[in-house]
Amino acid sequence: RLVSRDVSAFGPADVRETAIETLAENLNDSLVAPLFWFAVAGLPGAVVYRMANTMDAMWGYRGAWEWAGKFAARADDVLSWFPARLTALLLAPGWRTGLWHEARRTPSPNGGWPMGAMALHLGVRLSKPGVYALNAGAVSPGAGDLSRALRVAGRAAWAALGFSLLAVAWWTA
Repeated sequence: RLVSRDVSAFGPADVRETAIETLAENLNDSLVAPLFWFAVAGLPGAVVYRMANTMDAMWGYRGAWEWAGKFAARADDVLSWFPARLTALLLAPGWRTGLWHEARRTPSPNGGWPMGAMALHLGVRLSKPGVYALNAGAVSPGAGDLSRALRVAGRAAWAALGFSLLAVAWWTA
């Protein structure tokens, strides 16, 4: 349920692909975007973003709360638009790598940016079978690629924190 797919038949490569995708997307959803909105609008901005993102995750699927999920999903899409692209820039500073093309392969207007950037940066394929394949011509992630992804995400996280602290210092000066 955490990764929105059936994992019962996953092999090691599938698990690595899914883990790297989840790491990249959640870097945006749980760290970069809240820090961005905190830098822009203070604590209320970060809270509003996290509420929209959490409600999208809880209600953005078929079921009894689908009506509320549609609103939450649109709010999350709007609020995540710039941070997702910022996350992609932090993960893969070189925009000449075909990131625009890769990011558009996913159904999400924002999720493809950090996941595509990570796939291109690591030189691996990341896919959700039957839905999308990012950097499709590349190899599946190997055992060392998950560690590399964690290092790349860690550097991006520290950079995001640094930028947000500088922005807050500038706004409060």
